[in-house]
Amino acid sequence: MVLAHILDEVVRTDGRRVLAGLIRLTGDFDIAEDVLQEAYAKALVVWPRDGVPQNPGSWLNTVSRRLAIDRFRSQRNRTRPLQSDVEAPPPTPEDDDPSGIEDDRLRLLFVCCHPALPDGSGAALALRTLGGLTTREIARAFVEPEATTAQRLVRAKKKIRDARIPYEIPPREKLAERVESVLSVLYLVFNEGYASTDAPSLLRPDLVREAIRLARLSVALLPEQPEARGLLALMLLTDSRRRARISEDGDLVPLDMQDRSLWDRSEIDEGVRILDEALACGAPGPYQVQAAIAAVHATALRSEETDWRQISALYITLLKSTPTPVVELNAAVAFGLATSLEGALAWIERLETEADLSRYHLLPASKADVLRRLGRFEEAAAAYEQALALVTNPAERQYLQKRLSSCAI
Repeated sequence: MVLAHILDEVVRTDGRRVLAGLIRLTGDFDIAEDVLQEAYAKALVVWPRDGVPQNPGSWLNTVSRRLAIDRFRSQRNRTRPLQSDVEAPPPTPEDDDPSGIEDDRLRLLFVCCHPALPDGSGAALALRTLGGLTTREIARAFVEPEATTAQRLVRAKKKIRDARIPYEIPPREKLAERVESVLSVLYLVFNEGYASTDAPSLLRPDLVREAIRLARLSVALLPEQPEARGLLALMLLTDSRRRARISEDGDLVPLDMQDRSLWDRSEIDEGVRILDEALACGAPGPYQVQAAIAAVHATALRSEETDWRQISALYITLLKSTPTPVVELNAAVAFGLATSLEGALAWIERLETEADLSRYHLLPASKADVLRRLGRFEEAAAAYEQALALVTNPAERQYLQKRLSSCAI
């Protein structure tokens, strides 16, 4: 049991880094995943006998690369050649990258965001390889059937293989065509880490840290893109609240009830500074607007001091560039807290009939919260029950169950 726990920790901390290097080495996602699984299995045999290595991640990297090379040597007639010389030690991940940024995972991100990939398939593949999500978890994040997600992954891998998409960060003149996709995938990875769809805990700090790390590299790679800074600022400002989001008992703590002394002031200060740098470019985009919303929350010392009118206005601005049902739902809630709960309820009820949010648990949860604030507890209870039928994360389920119980008359 202890060994399995150690290996699970190595998978969380080093697995994605090792996988990215294997994909670069082999040029094949499936082979890379297979040999990594072989390396995990080998660890379960070798470590009990020889002891856990001093650097388990390095051991995993070395063994999985040897397994990959051995596989190509033994199956040379059934697979295409390695991108590197199979007789020589594999190249270091830092070799010959014109971007000057030495990171296999950033290269993998750009591969997954290649414009030749079918719509949505690259993002799914990035969540699988960079985020370590299962097909089921990705399907829940995309709000789609698992079979649809599985096909996305197959199509993406096939296209990368057939089109021989190079494993590299593209030249600077071609970066622009992938910026939007790259930022979108990082946003998805961060969100999955901050509010997991299907994990035992609400938070997955490893994903949050990885998303922020890659966002920092993206800012360094794309200094002329204010939206890259906007996304990094959004991540930092949102992550600053992480320690206060879950109680000692593992319960979700809503924003207005969080202990703000637990918020990370250094992350807030850095996030505000980066947001100011982005806004100074004079080209505000969706990530900058979302970061501005997060900044209003983060700089309010008490919940009662939150400037909901400013937040509501920012959501209206965000709706102009990102007119999605989810953004509109958030705008409706902000409008209610700023101006009129009755108006917010009417807006949400319109979304129930017009928007495709039938599988989105936060729609009935938001409606329930507005009804609860209006004192309409019986209707709120019915809405909470609808949300409970859709929610997948245990921490969120427990929170909604408590809210439902509080509506008992």
